[in-house]
Formats: sequence, C-alpha cells, structure tokens
Amino acid sequence: MRRRRRVKIIATLGPASSNPDTIRQLFESGADVFRINMSHTPHAELSRLHDIIREVEREKGRPIAILADLQGPKLRIGTFANGGVELKPGNLFTFDLQDTPGDETRVQLPHPEIFKAAKPGNMLLLNDGRLKVQVESVKSGRMVTRIIHGDALSDRKGISLPDTILPVSAMTEKDRADLDHAINIGVDWIALSFVQRPDDVAEAKKMARGQALIMAKLEKPSALTHLSGILELADGIMVARGDLGVELPLEQVPGRQKQIVRAARAAGRPVVVATQMLESMIHEPVPTRAEVSDVATAVFEGADAIMLSAESAVGAYPCAAVSTMDKIAHTVENDPFYAGIIHAQRAQPEATAADAISAAARTIGETLNAAAIVCYTSSGATGLRAARERPATPIIALTPIPATGRRLALVWGLHCVLTEDAKSLDDMVARACTIAHQEGFAEADQRIIITAGVPLRTPGATNMLRIAFVSRGGDQNA
Repeated sequence: MRRRRRVKIIATLGPASSNPDTIRQLFESGADVFRINMSHTPHAELSRLHDIIREVEREKGRPIAILADLQGPKLRIGTFANGGVELKPGNLFTFDLQDTPGDETRVQLPHPEIFKAAKPGNMLLLNDGRLKVQVESVKSGRMVTRIIHGDALSDRKGISLPDTILPVSAMTEKDRADLDHAINIGVDWIALSFVQRPDDVAEAKKMARGQALIMAKLEKPSALTHLSGILELADGIMVARGDLGVELPLEQVPGRQKQIVRAARAAGRPVVVATQMLESMIHEPVPTRAEVSDVATAVFEGADAIMLSAESAVGAYPCAAVSTMDKIAHTVENDPFYAGIIHAQRAQPEATAADAISAAARTIGETLNAAAIVCYTSSGATGLRAARERPATPIIALTPIPATGRRLALVWGLHCVLTEDAKSLDDMVARACTIAHQEGFAEADQRIIITAGVPLRTPGATNMLRIAFVSRGGDQNA
C-alpha cells in the first residue's frame, strides 16, 4: 500500500478512535504512525491497542510504527478553601509547602525542588500560561511572588518555570513503569516529555536498551539552549508546540519551530511537528484556513511527520482529520515551489561514506530521472541518511528486520518493505528491481538506484551504489 506523499502522519488514539474498525480506517485514511498518550492509558489498554495495530499491519502488509508518549512530571499547586481565587496584577502572592487550603494570599506548592531552583526574577506560569508571576524572594520553603498577569486560579492547576532548570528527572516512577511495559510488548518509539538537558535523553536511552527509539519532546526553553546536545543523543525530535507556546512568548514559537526542524534535518534525526495542527476539527468537519496553512508550513519545512492529537483521539471526525491532513500534504508536495524550498534547506553531507553515497544517489536519481532509490538497511541507518537528503526520487527501504521497518515508518519519504536479506550481489540487484516493480514505483526499462553495504548484512556500512534497469518481468535487466 503506497502513500503518494513523503511526509508521514501520526494519529493519536483515544476514546474516539480506539476500536479496531476506526484504527483500520485511520490507517487507510493516511495514518503511518499511531501515538498512544500514556497520561491516559493503563498498561492493559496499551497492550490491547498494540495488538490491534499489529493485526492491521498484518492485514495491510506494511510496517506501522507505534509511539508511546510518556506523561513526564506534572507540577501542580494545592487546593483553595473556596475552590479558587481571583489574583490581581501588582499584588503579592506566596507559595509554600504547608498542606492547608489556600486563599487570595497563598497556596501550597508541593514541590520542594522548585523552591531549591527558583531565584528572584524568575517567572512562573500557571493555568496554561494565563497567569504569570515573578519571584521576589525564596526562603526555606516559602516563595513570595508578584502577580504580573492576573486571572482566576483554581485547585490543582499546573505550574511551569520557563527560565528555571529544575533538578528533577524527565521520568517519574510512572514513566519508568510505562516505558518498561512499552518496550516489553514491542512499541517502536518512546516520546520523552519534560526534556531539559541531554542527560534526560541519556537516562531514557539507558532504560530502553535499544529495544525502542527515544524521541525527545522539545517543550521547555531550557531544552532549546541544549538543542545540539539533545540532537546528538536523541533518535528523534518532537516540536511540542502546545507546552512550548506556554513557556515561550507565542510570537517566538514559529521561529523556534523552523530552528528545530532545520537543526534536526541537518543532524539526520526524524523531526515531528505537533499540537493544534487541525484543532478546529475536534468539533468541525473542516479545518480553518489558518490551520491548513500551518500544516502546509510544516510540510514545506521538510518535517518528517506531522501529528494529530485531540483531533483523532477525542474529536468528532478522527478519520476526516487524517484524510484532510493527507490531502494538504499531498497538495503541498506537488506545489511548484516545494522542490526549491526543500533544496534550499538541504544540509551538506557529512564526511562519511554513508553520506557520500546518499548524496550521490540523490544526484544520480534526479539526473537520470530514476524511478526509485532502493536502500538495503538492517539497522535503519542507511534509510535515515537517504531521507536526510530529501531527494525528489522516491525511496524504498528494504529490511529483513520488522522492528527496523516499523521505526522507519515515521521517517520522511521512506516506503518500507520487509524482505529476506540478499544472498549475493546479483540477488540484491534482482530483488531491488522486483520489489520496485511490485510496489508500483518502477515500470519496465526504468532505472533504479541501489545503495547497500558490502559485505552484505554489515550494519551501518553503506559503501555501494549501483544503477540497474527493471526488465519487463520486473527483475534485473542485465
């Protein structure tokens, strides 16, 4: 089942889309990856959804990726005697560790780590950024702040600290248990929330033990400060614009999105743009024009994947949301400006054999108008480097390892096919030609580009490029 676009679509599963028929329809509508939000998903439900997706995968004969999104630490205030208060700009307001109901002057903040890290001048945001206070003083479990932007504040609202690095792990005990269960049942990607520094990614990768890839969610300003270090360790990046838009001034988010996408593309890391992409489709059958433009921008930037959250999880039109996103992406990729924009953003190849081969494959493919670039990949590294080039020529990734095919299902432009490993160079060429023909990429007498590592079955050793003709029977034409 071939997609007619390069960017991939991630659909979040939830109450509106967790039954087998809807999951199947979501895939048929264009979903390449299914995201499961562990904030709302018990282990038994994760296992159930995993089994349904794998059954759809068997039916359709195409690798499907599963992304488990960890909840991360949730920082919340305590309760109020009357359920909430109205805070006015200019007034003082105190946070403390006392386990007693709050009022107009104070409330409990049951997170000692915040009192240790916060300093005078730091900003605190509450209730999704609707309320903003500035720290005036911090002393032994008591923090006095001045209200900058006032608003209603009620029980257990969230709190964030955009300019403070907290001495806490990105993973709670719940996250560790969720991660352990996810990798045990065969989830492909783990999205790590609350990433502040590279060490957070290193901790998650140590726990995953290579059984799943780690996607760092960039939703805190401190993560942007350490972007290069996070990119070195993470297997993928998500631009989590919802929380990022709370902790950063809203007008900075578009520029930061471009910064992250281009940095990830240069590093050869898959990058996902997420949150509120077709938000109005939670309730409406069609999106707003601004939302269509937002999705188009992410596609023009060359993001590997674009993501639906509440639209497919709890919305009234989950399949229509996926279908709409698919149509937008397909139209953008056929726009006359698309190729030029993608080319202008392309990073120079690194001084490695794999990058040299991938860059050469792109150039030869475009010069010869080849039908496809066929990459043999066992670890997935060859497929990732081919996708980093963003070639105009379609890419087919051949692998004998199901886990590799599933992980690459999230990557820009890769059409993943599970096949036996080639037995010889001749078999490698013949198999590539046959599959390119069978999958609908190449017709008789068309040329394909083949990249692989020699000796065969040597992970990460891409060092060979070959041009082959597809014969009328679909195999190699000598």
